[in-house]
Amino acid sequence: MTSIGYFLSCEQYGPRELVAQARAAERAGFRRLWISDHFHPWNDAQGQSPFVWSVIGALSEAVSLPITSAVTCPTVRIHPAVLAQAAATAAVQLDGRFVLGVGSGEALNEHILGDPWPSAGQRLEMLEEAVDVIRKLHAAGARGEAVSHHGTHYEVQDARIYTVPAEPVPIYVSGFGPQATKLAGRIGDGYCTVVPDADLVRAFREAGGGDKPVQAGMKVCWDADAGAALDRAHRLWANDVLPGQLAQILPRPEDFEAATSFVPREAVGEAIVCGDDPKAHAERVRQYVDAGVDEIYVQQVGADHEGFFRGWEEHVLPEFH
Repeated sequence: MTSIGYFLSCEQYGPRELVAQARAAERAGFRRLWISDHFHPWNDAQGQSPFVWSVIGALSEAVSLPITSAVTCPTVRIHPAVLAQAAATAAVQLDGRFVLGVGSGEALNEHILGDPWPSAGQRLEMLEEAVDVIRKLHAAGARGEAVSHHGTHYEVQDARIYTVPAEPVPIYVSGFGPQATKLAGRIGDGYCTVVPDADLVRAFREAGGGDKPVQAGMKVCWDADAGAALDRAHRLWANDVLPGQLAQILPRPEDFEAATSFVPREAVGEAIVCGDDPKAHAERVRQYVDAGVDEIYVQQVGADHEGFFRGWEEHVLPEFH
């Protein structure tokens, strides 16, 4: 049975708003949470970017839902040893209800320390080593041992994580193309994506993913005025339909603003369900179900969160729970 969760957008909302949305999501019947990890928003109009690990700490006291970071880049901006500690603490705070979602990252967030932005192939190589470092630190910490790692991309010297959960932290790997998706199948405890693509889900499972969980995020803009909803979605989230590797290589919010100035309003309407027709929202969910996604996370782009949560509680969630 597909499970429906709520997607908390750190690019669009501040920490208090995110906690309030999480509480509302739990009351409405959403069963789990995704939360994005960004240093910058995609554009200035989105306007936020709180430190995700602080927000996860607050969420652990506010709700009882499982939480996945969607997704964290453990390769450039933050060393994997530091993220290993952050993830272990989050898992303890959430009493084991935490999944570390990881990906190869975007220059938007990772360029800030002045490091060169690697090629896609090298980023995946770095991601694989980073996941290995995190797992080594978690396993050794559970045994009360330290880790030293001398790898191609990372050094760790005599590091021990003292605060560790009772069970290992699951690590799900993000993938939007064949190469990353096969890596997710090979090394991930699960798979994260944002498109209802049955071919990618199949590629993950055939590359070693088997029956491991597949998570996917989707956006909607719930509003009684469908035209106003589309205007808002186009202004805030046109970056979602940028072609090729632009989302991975553009370094600044203003660069995304320039690129999205060429995105047609209609293209955003095809990617993001706009308006308050429950049938349209449910139909988009079914596309993910039909693609083989196990957990679907819904982000409300619109300002009417009360209407969104009421509409989904009464009309959409009952069709899938």
